[in-house]
Amino acid sequence: VPVLVFLAVLLPPAATAQPAQPARVRGVVQSFDGRTLKIDTAEDGTVTLTVGEQTGVNALAKKTLADIHDNTFIGTTAIKDSHGRWRATEVHIFPEAMRGAGEGHYAWDLPESTMTNAAVTGMTGRKGRTLHLKYQANGAAGEVDVEVTRKTAIVALLPGDRSLLVPGASVFALAAPQPGGGANAIAVIAETHGVKPPM
Repeated sequence: VPVLVFLAVLLPPAATAQPAQPARVRGVVQSFDGRTLKIDTAEDGTVTLTVGEQTGVNALAKKTLADIHDNTFIGTTAIKDSHGRWRATEVHIFPEAMRGAGEGHYAWDLPESTMTNAAVTGMTGRKGRTLHLKYQANGAAGEVDVEVTRKTAIVALLPGDRSLLVPGASVFALAAPQPGGGANAIAVIAETHGVKPPM
């Protein structure tokens, strides 16, 4: 169910908060036995997630600015520079089937960052590095310009499988905390051939 996985990972917080807002877990796989996934994180130590039949695993492919065109639907994490302009720390390209997933411009959980899921409506500036993005959220249209720098990580989201969950692999997981403790993994984006989750 890759479509459901992509949607769950990248929806804005308000849309996924039922009953408790899913947690985002970033780290490196310590171990995985087919059901229990242990992730070493920088902030919370070792986090243990239960991987069930409904947990999806997504792969990644490295891309470049040349893979982004007018009308490409992307997600991008960005922070403001000293001039108040949004600069992308990463861009992830959605498959066409996921156009509209998590659409909008909202706060992200990295320091001073936002996430924008939107369609590219133009590319200007030096070498076309300024992306003009247009989105529809909560019944209203919005626009934002985001600059892609040489340091911006650009990837594409792809279907994956559990063979990617090997010790040492970097992962980004969405987890649903359980009332009795612990958390269930909703989706995991896993390092693929050295390409690590940048979001």
